[in-house]
Amino acid sequence: MPSMKNKLDQITKSIPGEDKKNPTIALLLELLEQQCESILALKEQNQILRDEIARLKNQKPKPKIKPTKLSKDTDKNPSPKRSKPKKRKKTAELKIHKEERIAPESVPVGSIFKGLKSYTVQGLLITACNTRYFLEQWETLDGKIVAGKLPSEIDGHFDPTLRSFILYQYHHCHVTQPLILEQLREWNIDISPCQVNRILIGNQDQFHAEKDDILAAGLNSSTYINVDDTGARHNGKNGYCTHIGNEFFAWFESTDSKSRINFLKLLRAGKSGYILSNDAFQYMTGERLPKSSLTLLEEHSIKKFVDDKQWQQHLKSLGIITPRHVKIATEGALFGSVLSQIPKGLVIVSDDAGQFNILNHALCWIHAERTLAKIIIPSTVKQQILEDMRKQVWEFYDELKSYKASPNEEDKIRLQEKFDAIFTQQTDFQLLNLALQRLHANKTELLLVLDRPEIPLHNNLSENDIREYVKKRKVSGSTRSDTGRQCRDTFVSLKKTCRKLGVSFWQYLQDRLKGKNLILPLSQLVVQKSSPG
Repeated sequence: MPSMKNKLDQITKSIPGEDKKNPTIALLLELLEQQCESILALKEQNQILRDEIARLKNQKPKPKIKPTKLSKDTDKNPSPKRSKPKKRKKTAELKIHKEERIAPESVPVGSIFKGLKSYTVQGLLITACNTRYFLEQWETLDGKIVAGKLPSEIDGHFDPTLRSFILYQYHHCHVTQPLILEQLREWNIDISPCQVNRILIGNQDQFHAEKDDILAAGLNSSTYINVDDTGARHNGKNGYCTHIGNEFFAWFESTDSKSRINFLKLLRAGKSGYILSNDAFQYMTGERLPKSSLTLLEEHSIKKFVDDKQWQQHLKSLGIITPRHVKIATEGALFGSVLSQIPKGLVIVSDDAGQFNILNHALCWIHAERTLAKIIIPSTVKQQILEDMRKQVWEFYDELKSYKASPNEEDKIRLQEKFDAIFTQQTDFQLLNLALQRLHANKTELLLVLDRPEIPLHNNLSENDIREYVKKRKVSGSTRSDTGRQCRDTFVSLKKTCRKLGVSFWQYLQDRLKGKNLILPLSQLVVQKSSPG
C-alpha cells in the first residue's frame, strides 16, 4: 500500500536530524517501520486469500493492472516515427445507389467549367415499404374463377425482408421481442406481438432441416469435434444445451438431460435407431454388463430396432430390467448405431465430463491444468513448489504445440518420457502429488495429440461457441414452448456455422426466405471446407 509508505516517509522527514539521534525517538521510528511492514504483509496475504476464495468459487479475482510502459518524459525521448500504411480507397468499390450534382451558389460570369469532384457519403434507408397486390380474377366459360397468385416468397402479410430483419435482430443482435415490436412500430409497421412471435418460431421447417444436415455433414467430414454443454432452463425446469462442432460448423441441441445416453442420441444426427453390432457388444463388455445379460442380447436374432419404444420392449422381453443393466445395454446399442453412421477414427475433445468419454477421447490441457491451479496453498514454501510445477507443465504444453507443427517419431517418444518424468514426481507437497497422480492417470487422453497432431490441445473453441447460447439465455431468459426451444437451437447453430464458413447471416436469411437458394446448403459448404486441399 504505497500511501502508508509515503506517510511513513513524511513522518521521518519531518523529524529533525538531531532529534532522530534521541534513543526514544529512534526506537519509536523503528517500531513504526516494523508495524508498517507487518500491516502491508497482512494486507497482501489477505488479498491473496480473497483472490483464492474467488477463484475457488469460479469468480474473478482482483485484476492485476500493470503500470504503463510509456515514458514519463515523452519530449526528451520521442518514439521513432512509424511508416504510414498505404491509405486504401475506402469508397472505390462501393455500390452507388443515388447520384446528385451540386452547383455553386453563384458562378461569376466568364468562369470555365473544370469538371466534377466526387464525394461519397454512405447512408442507410430505413422506411416502410408496403406493397398492395391486385390479383386478377377471370371467369372461364364453364363458370370457374381463375385468379392471379401471390409470389412464392410471400408468407402472410409480411415480406421476406421484414421477416429476415426480425429474425436477424432477435437471433443475431439479441434484441428482445418487445424492443423489436417497439422498433417496428416507430417505423410505421403495423404488427402485433403475436405476429412477431409467429415470425420467430412459426413455419421454420426448412431451417430445422438444414440445421440437422449440418451435424451429419460435420461428423462425417471431420477428424475431430469439440463438445461442451451449458444450462438451458426450459418451461420452468432445469435443462441442458449440448454443443458439437469444430472450426467449420457449430451445432446446438437442448434436452432435459446431459447423460451419456443423451449424448449418444445426439450423435445419431436425427436418426432414431438402435443397433446391436460387434462394436455395441464390445462397449457393453468394457462397461461390465453381466455375462448373462450380454449372452441374451447376443443370442437374440433381432439386431436393429427402429425407436426407443421397440428397444425398451425388447429389453423387457429378455428380462433385462435392472436400471444399471438397462443403462449399459442402451448405451451399447446407441454406440453401435452411432458407429454405423460416423467414422470410427473421430476424436472427441472435451473438458473431461464423463458423458463425452467415448470413441477416441482427448482431454483439454487448459482444464487439466486447473487441477493444479485449484490446489489450496498452505505456505509460501509450498506455493513456490506449486509454481515451479505449473511452469514445467506449461513448458511441456509449448513443446506439444511445436510437435503439432512438425510431428516426428523421435519427438513423440521424447515427449512421452518427459510426460512421465513430470507427472510422477514426488514433492514435499502432498496435495500436489495427488493431483499429479490424477493427471498421469489420464496420460492416454492428454497425449492423444502425439498420434493425432491435427486435433487441438484445448476445448476453447467449444467454450467460445457456447457463449453465443449463454448470451441469448441471459438476454431472453428461458424458453417456454418446445417450438421456441427448437428455434433457439436452430438459429444459433445456423448463425455460428455461417460465421465459420464466411457466409453473411443476413444474406443467408434473405436467400432462404426469398426462395432463391443461391447460397449452397450449409452442409455442403461444411464438407467443402473440411475436405483437405
